[in-house]
Amino acid sequence: MNVGGDATKSVVVVGHGPTGHRLVEALRDGEGAGAWRVTVIGEEDRTAYDRVALTSYLTEDADLAYPAHDDGVEMVTGDAAVAVDREARVVRTASGREVGYDALVLATGSAPFVPPVPGKDLPGVFVYRTIDDLDALRAHCADLTSSRPGTGGVVVGGGLLGLEAARALQGLGVETHVVEVAPWLMPRQLDEGGGAMLRRHIEALDMHVHAGTPMAGLEAGEDGAVARVALSDGSAIEAGVVVFSAGVRPRDELARGCGLPVGERGGIVVDEHCRTADPAIYAVGECALVGGQVYGLVAPCFSMAEVVAGQLLAQAAGTDSPARFEGADLSTKLKLMGVDVASFGDPFAGPEQGALDVTYTDPLAGVYKRLIVSDDARTLIGGVLVGDAAAYPTLRAYIGAELPGSPEQVLFGGTEAAGGDLPGSTVICSCNNVSAETIRCAIRDDGLTDMGEVKSCTRAGSTCGSCVPLVKKLLDAELTAAGIEVSKALCEHFEHSRAELFDIVRVRGITTFTQLIAEHGQGRGCDICKPVVASILASLGNGHILEGEQAALQDTNDHFLANLQKNGTYSVVPRIPGGEITPDKLIVIGEVARDFGLYTKITGGQRIDLFGARVEQLPRIWKRLVDAGFESGHAYGKSLRTVKSCVGSTWCRFGVQDSVAMAILLELRYRGLRAPHKLKSAVSGCARECAEAQSKDFGVIATEQGWNLYIAGNGGMRPRHADLFASDLDDATLVRYIDRFLMFYIRTADRLQRTASWLEALEGGLDYLREVIVEDSLGICAELDAAMDRHVGAYSDEWRDTLEDPAKLGRFVSFVNAPDTPDPSIVFASERDQIKPVLVAGSRLEVAVR
Repeated sequence: MNVGGDATKSVVVVGHGPTGHRLVEALRDGEGAGAWRVTVIGEEDRTAYDRVALTSYLTEDADLAYPAHDDGVEMVTGDAAVAVDREARVVRTASGREVGYDALVLATGSAPFVPPVPGKDLPGVFVYRTIDDLDALRAHCADLTSSRPGTGGVVVGGGLLGLEAARALQGLGVETHVVEVAPWLMPRQLDEGGGAMLRRHIEALDMHVHAGTPMAGLEAGEDGAVARVALSDGSAIEAGVVVFSAGVRPRDELARGCGLPVGERGGIVVDEHCRTADPAIYAVGECALVGGQVYGLVAPCFSMAEVVAGQLLAQAAGTDSPARFEGADLSTKLKLMGVDVASFGDPFAGPEQGALDVTYTDPLAGVYKRLIVSDDARTLIGGVLVGDAAAYPTLRAYIGAELPGSPEQVLFGGTEAAGGDLPGSTVICSCNNVSAETIRCAIRDDGLTDMGEVKSCTRAGSTCGSCVPLVKKLLDAELTAAGIEVSKALCEHFEHSRAELFDIVRVRGITTFTQLIAEHGQGRGCDICKPVVASILASLGNGHILEGEQAALQDTNDHFLANLQKNGTYSVVPRIPGGEITPDKLIVIGEVARDFGLYTKITGGQRIDLFGARVEQLPRIWKRLVDAGFESGHAYGKSLRTVKSCVGSTWCRFGVQDSVAMAILLELRYRGLRAPHKLKSAVSGCARECAEAQSKDFGVIATEQGWNLYIAGNGGMRPRHADLFASDLDDATLVRYIDRFLMFYIRTADRLQRTASWLEALEGGLDYLREVIVEDSLGICAELDAAMDRHVGAYSDEWRDTLEDPAKLGRFVSFVNAPDTPDPSIVFASERDQIKPVLVAGSRLEVAVR
């Protein structure tokens, strides 16, 4: 490609944010680019970086810099453009530099909007827009937390960037409040129900949300810096730092200064070619007003950059470019503080637009889903997802198209829709405007075989990443159609699937993650592969999960052998096999709950959960329980939870078998068995099915002749009835089949794959599984039997072992430097004669998303 000195025309790009960078890259990569000399003028001292991932700069010290341009681009940094002389076609900078142009592209972006309230210029008040802003914020918070510990902070604005700023502020050790003038969070993307659900998640992370309450002003303290935020309802928030993230305004001052038309509320007016009233000047990104709208998302901004690059390259070639900006998909998906949030299509369409809505809400799980469909329920118009956005890639792809099933099927089937069935015109990557057919053609024509190649070639999935699952489905479908084996790599550190890793560990006798990644992987591992390997090692009897290197691999719950709750406390769940318990043991549980002030709940799994235990209390609580004969119920692990039962033939006049005895036998046999996902079971003493066995991973129902075995059922968000596997079994055969079923599942399932989805994905399905387990078609039944025998023989209660090991007990402290000091931020109130958590300033909640 011809670059540099041979070019006869000059294009100047003012602004080097993501949009300016994309424009230059498109110019340099396009055919005929050598006809343009490119000069970029940026006011920041650094070149372009990823503003979408700005918070990760604070939380992870991430390197956000975009790749440098080639030598054919002249970069001017740290020197803001201050004027444009349209007649002379010259841009003047703050340093006095004059740069001539044949074409000028204004990519000046936007500036944070700071409401004109009293005190907005006080020390301690920041905006959240650039790396320099974040550096200044970090320095101030470090000083604040050391000189005035416990002082709060306020983020003004509950939109996308506002919540990102809140996450960053909390990560800097500041108690965080979010003030939003609208009645709910993210009002531009979410409906009221979605905003309310998001608020529940945010408040559960120990943040305070003030929605529907405008800010009245900022007040200074004795040192002259900001000390409190006054709200319109007369209340005030004590705050030593305030971050404004209440929206942005287009940076259109250059256009105003040279007489170009701008919108009434700002923005440089451009046509569908992104050209201003001056044919030599274009505007792209957040500074441009196209079709009466300013776009703030990365996807439409990148589309504008591509349009202008196409216009300039066509101009240099003496042809006309068909490139036009015709609006954009404003769908978005992100993870805010561990919470999946997505909005797609038109989430606010109502009956007046001939729209119906299908809404699902699960307050306990924190999930809200709403689809907007046409009045015949066949065409998708829009929707909102909060708490579970797995269906987003597929749903976004069907905007304006006929759904592949009923709304509820699509809502809960989500990403299971086959990527290969999507129409070719479907936009898969809205950030880069890449269609399904573009991806398919690239895979076929260029011989692409992995996601890295697809991203590089098409840019699909290279920006926000939300479309990656759907792109992967397209890739897998094309490779499969071409007869090419599809990669099932667990993550970037292992090219093997979970099932392959299981066999490697089993056959080679590997006992540590370090050995496995050194011999069969690369790098240091991640939060995907480490817990998977930890589970595999535990499934193969590799000792206590907190022993040596294994301790560092565990998820948060396994790390403390307890379930983390919303206020930073933990739950204690002793095992009660089959739900059968003596009065003496009931008394012990009651005494422990009373003495430690715990919340007590009898669960649907026929056991008693105790909530509200501080981390340093866990060993003392479990000492009492273990001494009374209890053991860990493994409520924290991906393992067997409970085997539920009715009272069976012993007491019930309808019972035909002793369901309690069988439930106890099964629960004691499989206790502590680590698996890809949690396991639940039940035994019913007759066909009346009081134990609900057909909704469990393996369920047993008594018959006159023995037992019927059902497998691969589950309740939850996508209930599935278990399938009848075998009928009228005697005790020994029943147990043998369950042994083999569980061990084959553990050996072959994917990461976090429940038995229900495992069976659905198993080639040959139930019939194949019967061949393996009953007929021994693979010749592995003896291995499966032996593996279960080893598990049963090696079982040891994790909590009893922990209590006997001072090294393991050393982890159960709230503060390492003050091990006997309880966390003062853990506070409870009373409700129905029991405790309930109250989130207060300074509480420390560790959130693990797995």
